Amino acid sequence: MEWDAPAIILAIRPYGEGDAIATVITEAFGLHRALARGGASRGKAATWQPGNMVQVQWTARLSDQLGSFTGELIHAGAAQAMVEAAPLAMLSAICAVAEGALPEREPLPRIFAGMLGLIPRLPLGAAELAELVRWETVVLSDLGYGLDLSACAVTGRTEGLAYVSPKTGRAVTREAAGDWADRLLPLPGFLLADAPANATTDAGDWRNGLRLTGHFLTRDAFGHQYRPLPQARRMLYDRVAQMADQQKDDASNHAG
Repeated sequence: MEWDAPAIILAIRPYGEGDAIATVITEAFGLHRALARGGASRGKAATWQPGNMVQVQWTARLSDQLGSFTGELIHAGAAQAMVEAAPLAMLSAICAVAEGALPEREPLPRIFAGMLGLIPRLPLGAAELAELVRWETVVLSDLGYGLDLSACAVTGRTEGLAYVSPKTGRAVTREAAGDWADRLLPLPGFLLADAPANATTDAGDWRNGLRLTGHFLTRDAFGHQYRPLPQARRMLYDRVAQMADQQKDDASNHAG
């Protein structure tokens, strides 16, 4: 048994002397784990890094066996993200969510395509956080936990959507929320279907987006596995929340 395909490395765990257990995702074969021989060795460790795209060949005697990987580097996403702290935090979160939330050996091409487009852009920094949140909504949708942000759950209106119910995942207008607003999750405008592609976003929007998708990832994608949201994803939220607080303080000081 064997296949050959472009893959994004999600995780590497040392195994024995110089080998590693690698977790990758491909378009056609989904999430796969296998033994990467020499993957932790000095000569190959740079290739087998989370976030890298690698042309991977998987071989095994039987289809249900762990098997083994060989690979050649296509794009060094890990090295590019390591230049600054924000891109690295984003890359770590993306890989951790994909590794932990996705079922093994089940093709999820939209999730793979989203990563394929997002990872090379991470060196642009925090500006890509909106796209990261959009990718997480695709993860939720393709796992069967999609959000309904098309119309208000109370009034049916499609304008003025400002919140999301933490129970149903459906949007709610500011007017319909009323006194319940503090119990709902803020809905950042960039997630709306009619949001302009070049809409300006700030740290507050990114924080709200990560809070929104993080709630449903925690409750559904990871909660149904009795596992917590990955630490890398929680750390990314904390980083962005600090950015939002600092941005708010700076605005207050400037106004004063």
